[in-house]
Amino acid sequence: MAFHRSTRSGVTSWLYAWATLRDTEDAMLIQPADLLQEPLLLDETIPPSSIDYALDVRQTDALRVRGSAEILEEHRGPKDIVQDIRVRAHFEGGFELLCARCVDPIAQRVKGEFDLIFRPSGVDAEQGERSISEAETEIGYYEESGLSLEDVVREQVLLSLPDRSLCREDCKGLCPHCGGNRNENNCGCEEKQVDPRWSALKGFSTGIGSGAESGAK
Repeated sequence: MAFHRSTRSGVTSWLYAWATLRDTEDAMLIQPADLLQEPLLLDETIPPSSIDYALDVRQTDALRVRGSAEILEEHRGPKDIVQDIRVRAHFEGGFELLCARCVDPIAQRVKGEFDLIFRPSGVDAEQGERSISEAETEIGYYEESGLSLEDVVREQVLLSLPDRSLCREDCKGLCPHCGGNRNENNCGCEEKQVDPRWSALKGFSTGIGSGAESGAK
């Protein structure tokens, strides 16, 4: 199995063309037709609220994505050529995460880069059962309508975030009784809350003590 860069007049084109991604209501699409003549230069600014990341992740300012997309022709046979899309890019933007203990917002500057290959959806299923190499486990898929740049960026942003965020190392979290932020004030709920089972045992022990005193007399 071999990859070949798309060529024009037998010579590899290294000239990047400025082009605007095709916009739909939901996403910016990269289509193979955009890449046949030469690679596509990506320079996109994704505004806040354009992408839903997660309940505890919010984009706070413009997310800049710069890179390129190109066609890689995968030759599987004399007449079997698969058009993979390779996307290489860098991203950077401001985000807001929630503290894992007190759920206060935490400002975080997020940046990263990726180099990914996407294959037409369903092309591997047509080949039936076959062994999958380790490299192929990193390959994604794109639909007939094209590859959504927003979907790619969303996944890469989430992968770049820490598994658990804290507003500070000694964050005291929320009170399990009243829900108050223990970093801001001491609600005293732990002292106020008494397990009724302990109250019953306290009365029982008091009764035993009184009975013992009466017997001694």
